[in-house]
Amino acid sequence: MDYPDAETVVLVMDNLNTHSVASLYEAFAPEEAFALAQRLEIHHTPKHGSWLNIAEIELSVLTRQCLDRRISDLDILNTELSAWQNAANTDQRQVNWQFTTHDARIKLRHLYRKN
Repeated sequence: MDYPDAETVVLVMDNLNTHSVASLYEAFAPEEAFALAQRLEIHHTPKHGSWLNIAEIELSVLTRQCLDRRISDLDILNTELSAWQNAANTDQRQVNWQFTTHDARIKLRHLYRKN
């Protein structure tokens, strides 16, 4: 376990049918699976949305803009993260999806039924 001392582990999962607490019971003994399940705070991403894509984009931007160097002190890291977060929230950036339906039909044509 990566976080043995954590009281709660927040887990963000998409809605695949394999992503459930039941999978813990397939991987661990029942007692251990139950103990792990009790520590999890599970948040599912929307079934029909691009929330996870937006989160991945934000993490990528955070990595490039803020975490692209060695930060040796936890206090400095927290200060840097807070400053980045404040700037990001102030800018109120939005995701500009440029992949249109027309583009999808061209790029993903192999997925469409041929008449």
